[in-house]
Amino acid sequence: MAFRLRKRRRDVVENTAPAGPGTTDGTTDGTAGGSTGGSTGTGAPGRAPRRLRADAQRNIDSLLTAAKAVFATSGVDAPAKEIADLAGVGVGTLYRHFPQRSDLVKAVFQREVDACAEAAPVLMEEHDPGEALARWLHRYTEFVATKRGLAAALHSGDPAFDALPGYFQGRLGPALGSLLDAAAASGEIRADVSPEDLLYAVANLCLPVAGEGAAFSRRMVGLLVDGLRYGADASRAHS
Repeated sequence: MAFRLRKRRRDVVENTAPAGPGTTDGTTDGTAGGSTGGSTGTGAPGRAPRRLRADAQRNIDSLLTAAKAVFATSGVDAPAKEIADLAGVGVGTLYRHFPQRSDLVKAVFQREVDACAEAAPVLMEEHDPGEALARWLHRYTEFVATKRGLAAALHSGDPAFDALPGYFQGRLGPALGSLLDAAAASGEIRADVSPEDLLYAVANLCLPVAGEGAAFSRRMVGLLVDGLRYGADASRAHS
């Protein structure tokens, strides 16, 4: 079932849209035009508008989780009903929040990029710099290796996706850069690796290989991580 635009009454949009940009990771682009979810027009400041917005947000979260799973197994051209059924909502709810397929693809992609970027400071808090870097790179590997359908859509030439490469670099570049800086400062890896080069290298190692799956990509990235340790400043590691 192809995605299509549906006309929506303004009051429905206002009552069901999430409360403006930033309410969830990467979902604002796909939510009924980014409505701020103001009052219902009754003037009553009661709990009903907030409850409706929370319900809408739960629907969005469910749809994004379902779309991620369906895209991984059936591709980004999977029927809308398959996604809605898995999310436990009606197809109309899917259309209300994501009027076009590109809206949903963008939202899923941005949400996954955000989760990957936000993992960096958490890993730095929990592990030594070198281990934090290795764990993040393996997480990034899983992201790339399991999102090949999304990658194909993003490189389809559809102008709806033009801003996503910049979003990808803007979020993941600084996240990886902080991990690289910490690991280099501690003497655990070499200091001449840029985040852009490393993101590109991992993405290439995750390209499909005949007869191989995600485990192959993980092994290749493991070798790459070992290579980062070559030429490390051992004096810093033992200081």
